[in-house]
Amino acid sequence: MRPGRAASGTVLAGLVAFGLLSAGCATGGTGTRDEGPAGSQPVAQITPQASPSGTAKATRRIDSVRLLKNDPKVGERVKEALKPCAGKTYPVDTSYGSLTGGPAADVVVNVMSCADSVGLGTYAYRAGEDGSYENVFTVEVPAVYGTIDRGDLVVTTQVYGEDDPMAYPSGSEVVTYRWADDRFTEHDRVHNDFSRGYTGAGDLSVPAEPEDPVGQPDPGRN
Repeated sequence: MRPGRAASGTVLAGLVAFGLLSAGCATGGTGTRDEGPAGSQPVAQITPQASPSGTAKATRRIDSVRLLKNDPKVGERVKEALKPCAGKTYPVDTSYGSLTGGPAADVVVNVMSCADSVGLGTYAYRAGEDGSYENVFTVEVPAVYGTIDRGDLVVTTQVYGEDDPMAYPSGSEVVTYRWADDRFTEHDRVHNDFSRGYTGAGDLSVPAEPEDPVGQPDPGRN
């Protein structure tokens, strides 16, 4: 083999090897970059986030029954109602959400009666840095229920007249509270009067039509 042709073969082999190496780097995805010329500029690193972005607070599930029993602000009448209605089910509803801007989700707890599920008390608790919960709102009146609505505490109380059955209140009071200066203050109040047009079967009775006087004797004549 001539020296010139041998040298050309060596150069060609080197170019083929370089081409294979370049193709492997372009498709492997294990290097610093998948495409583009190498340089001295730093490569951007993506750090995974621990939690999704937004305003949602971390939610810690709590034992709401134990929280109520250990709370001195909860009345004795309500504590006496904290007994299982059937099996191990307590008459307690618990909601988690953002109300006070604390380090974790706030908690709203409603206690109801076992017999007719009528609200007995509504309580709001604010989470502390140490994992404890502070009672920041308490209402203990019949037929009360609290909810979290877009950062507000909304408390609904059924209004009963003297003769109203439990299933048919005369109206309701809906009060919206907002957190400001480390306490809840009333922001809005709505009163609803419910229709009382129908209270029983007797209300639908139709008055009797007067009798037709035709053919009847006139008592004013002899």
